[in-house]
Amino acid sequence: MNHNAKIELIKGDITKIEVDAIVNAANSSLMGGGGVDGAIHRAGGPAILEDCRKIVAARARCETGNAVITTAGNLKAGFVIHTVGPVWHGGNQGEAEKLASCYRNSLRLASENRCKTVAFPCISTGIYGYPKKEAAQVAVQTLLHSLVQFPEIEKVILVSFDEENYQHLSYQLNLLK
Repeated sequence: MNHNAKIELIKGDITKIEVDAIVNAANSSLMGGGGVDGAIHRAGGPAILEDCRKIVAARARCETGNAVITTAGNLKAGFVIHTVGPVWHGGNQGEAEKLASCYRNSLRLASENRCKTVAFPCISTGIYGYPKKEAAQVAVQTLLHSLVQFPEIEKVILVSFDEENYQHLSYQLNLLK
């Protein structure tokens, strides 16, 4: 089976994508923030923040590499999967493994919630400073290997908001052909 056929790349706004689950590059407080996190909270409305508050009340913060799932509120998705990417500290503090965990744990939650389509943003490449080229490599390789474990997930859409991330992801996906 050609697993990379399950991975699609588009340039655009993740809040407008129609999928079963949208992945949010969240911060550990889950209270919304800048970048994609803020955009998802604004577009999805207060129901997402309400669910996040319940999660935080029950389990405190969401640790780096982990993921939690909430309603998608007003978005065209069924769920939002919030994952906390690593802050870049030069690459010698387990950043790649933590970033890979974001993708794996998000797919696991999508699978557990019977999602067949999942949209991912570029995790950690904004304010967290993860180099875009290296992040694209981790994202594509992790998704490629993880999709084998979750055959019920029919399609993953990588959604890039900016041209630089798009080019790096495109390059990684073209290596698979």
